[in-house]
This record gives sequence, structure tokens and C-alpha cells, in this order.
Amino acid sequence: MKVIRPNCRVQFTAEDIDFILEVLGPRAGNNQTLVRLLADEEARDLLLDDEALYRAVLERPHCLRVSTHFYFYLLVRHVLRRAQVLDRGVADYVAEILAEFSRAERMRYVARGQSQPLDYFVDLLAALHKADEFTAFYLRAHIGDYSLFLAGVFPEHIRHRAAQRGAPDLRYYEQLGRSNYRAARDHRLASRYELADIFDVLSERFQTTRLALNDLGERLLLLGETDAAAAKLRPPSPELGI
Repeated sequence: MKVIRPNCRVQFTAEDIDFILEVLGPRAGNNQTLVRLLADEEARDLLLDDEALYRAVLERPHCLRVSTHFYFYLLVRHVLRRAQVLDRGVADYVAEILAEFSRAERMRYVARGQSQPLDYFVDLLAALHKADEFTAFYLRAHIGDYSLFLAGVFPEHIRHRAAQRGAPDLRYYEQLGRSNYRAARDHRLASRYELADIFDVLSERFQTTRLALNDLGERLLLLGETDAAAAKLRPPSPELGI
């Protein structure tokens, strides 16, 4: 079992550093200076908030050579700041959700001791009723993450299914995500993983975060989703997660 951690800002690559140097030029110094700045948490976070980096990511969709962690962090941090969700740890965590779930297999939850993944919320919730204390934490974190991912990235997909097939609507995903983040927040493992504060924000501001991701999705759609990282975020199969 694996819980997502806010690790985007410590997984940048040499290509990410080259991109920052190209965009910011003399302000970022040389390669060695930039590496030292990125190693300093406060300096790194101020550097990554530079509006020029965000604009460059949006304006150069055809020639970007950056990691998914760098790409999603810059975009998520920007839309969450606009939504007044200012905690960088929350932005990092949500960006990590996008980076992780851009791999289809990561959306599937595999419980300890089980070989078959749980793809559907009904199965995840059923497993939750039978889970021990520790397994319940991982399940709740995954349900919260998956609810935010689907409602944040694919709202039109959910609306269409709700209208055409009577499937759960966005309010269902919001309630599911909010309640499971809240329960995960109160678990002792949340403190061990240093996730309690992040889960607290996501439980209280789930809708705000979801709407910010909707805004991000619309921006990517306007760009034609030509970037390789964004292109990985395709709608799941029609039945997945329902």
C-alpha cells in the first residue's frame, strides 16, 4: 500500500533546471547557483512562484521538455493561488496526484494481501467496511485522491454520465472526497506521514480545489492538450470508478 506524498518539489530533473535557466535567465544565475537555490526550501518556493515560469509552460506546449512533477506543480500552484488555497504543501500534494494518476495503473487500488485491484468506488467502500485500522487509512486517502482527480479533471465526463445514465453527479464525488479526507486526517498515520494539515485543507476546501482543477483543465483544453504530460490525463473508461 502506498500513500501519495507532496514530493513534486524534490523530484525535479536536469531538464527542469535547464528550463528554469532558459526562462529566468540571469535572475536564476548559472546552473550551480540554481541547484543551490533549489536545495534551499524558501528560495526554491519563491523561485517556483515566478509568473514567468507559469506563462512559459502555457505558451510553449509544443516544445516542453520538463518532468511531469515540475509541469503539474507549476500549473496546480498557480490555479490554487488564484483560488486562495495558498499552502504550497497542498499544491504539491494535488500536483503529485495528477502526476501519479497520469499512469492508469496508479488509479487502481490494490489492498495488502490481495492480487485483484479495486477499480470501483462501490468496491472501495465495501472494502473499507471490512478493513483494519491501518488499511482503512490508505483506503480513505485513495478514495479522497481518486474523487478529487475525477471531479477535478473530468467534470464534463461526470456531468454527461449523470445526465444520460443517472450516474453519481459532482456532489457525490465532493461528498465522498471530503468525508474520506476528513476521516484520513484524524488517523494517526496522517501525522506520521505529515499529511494531517493537507487532508484538513482538502476536506474543508474540496469544492474550491475541485473548481481550481476544472479551471486548469479548461486552460489545457484551450491549448489543445498538446503537451505530453497533459495528454496523459484522458477520461477513464465509462464505468471506471462508478
